[in-house]
Amino acid sequence: MTGVRIVDFSRVIAGPLCTQILSDMGAEVIKIENPDGGDDTRKGAGPRKGGPTGESHFFMTFNRGKKSVALDFTKPEGQAVVHKLLAKADVMVENFRPGVLRKYGLDYPSLREKYPKLISLSISAYGQTGPLSDRPGYDPVLQAESGMMSVNGEADGEGLRHAIAIVDTMTAIHSVAAINAALYARTSTGKGQHIDLALYDTALASLGNMGAYYLVGGDQPKRAGNGHFASAPNNSFDTSNGKIYMAVANQKLFVDTCKAMGHPEWATDPRFLTVADRVANKPALTKLMEDVLKTDTKENWTQKLRHLPAGPIRTMKEALDEPEVKRRGMLKTYKHKRVGDVPIIGSNYRFSDTPVDDTRPPPSLGEHTDTVLADIGGFSTDEVKAMREKKIIG
Repeated sequence: MTGVRIVDFSRVIAGPLCTQILSDMGAEVIKIENPDGGDDTRKGAGPRKGGPTGESHFFMTFNRGKKSVALDFTKPEGQAVVHKLLAKADVMVENFRPGVLRKYGLDYPSLREKYPKLISLSISAYGQTGPLSDRPGYDPVLQAESGMMSVNGEADGEGLRHAIAIVDTMTAIHSVAAINAALYARTSTGKGQHIDLALYDTALASLGNMGAYYLVGGDQPKRAGNGHFASAPNNSFDTSNGKIYMAVANQKLFVDTCKAMGHPEWATDPRFLTVADRVANKPALTKLMEDVLKTDTKENWTQKLRHLPAGPIRTMKEALDEPEVKRRGMLKTYKHKRVGDVPIIGSNYRFSDTPVDDTRPPPSLGEHTDTVLADIGGFSTDEVKAMREKKIIG
């Protein structure tokens, strides 16, 4: 995506993760931040690199490789700066509540005629139109309202949210796809367009076969904890020193699993002949398997079952210390100008001819204000100084 310039007004997760991925792919991302504190996640709780006044782990997770411009666009002088940047941009990304940018003349209808090639992506909780469009929304609320929580959790417990911001993350990935599709469409139409992505819509689309289970059959899918309501053995199992997870989803895998565990006779046991039989007799099958699995460690079982879908349930430390993680290049160390070396999980994209660049650190607040205003906006040193004195920029 070299040569693509993005003006990014987004904060927190969905928008910033989208633009971080695009930055890794080669786009130039100019992150517009409030001079008074910047992106909300800069002030978030949790560990900070460099102590209490250092950089937030939360912010650094979603903002590598960007240029930070501390700019107050609520003032007319700030809006003038934004227009200078948009005049040389390909994409604008924002996740304000619908209607906010209209007050400053920065909504898509206001920009469309002035910048006909601009692609504008808006991320919101419930979309840009409709009776819910004015509502705020955060990931766990969307998990609750979309039905996601109703299928997650123990069978006899309440529905549970996913600990990871899964709706935000999926919205970010869909945003990347949408922007790339719009850029491709522009090559033939010569025009930009507006993209309306709602967290709620993304959550519903992500229900997948669970949603179809209800639509086709009319019944609520049952919660099954770490198991699966329609598959077995598909669960966590005890070993002598911890748990492993096995997802044996078809007949061949079940036969191979029985052989690998030293009990080929399970595959011909009338209780376990089909998937339906195994689901109906899940407690009996689980006991037989755990009696065997408890005779050895999770590490040894992982090796014995390496040709099957089975693996240890790891802590965060165990997962990120695993040699394969480093071999795949998934751990990076950034050299941040203000706080030094920062460990962060890198990009998962592997292109043969156009490799991503996920080595650039997240920016400090306003780190690139002067250079962006001079190089892209065309402002003189005196003009930049005057804006800083008026607190238009930070």
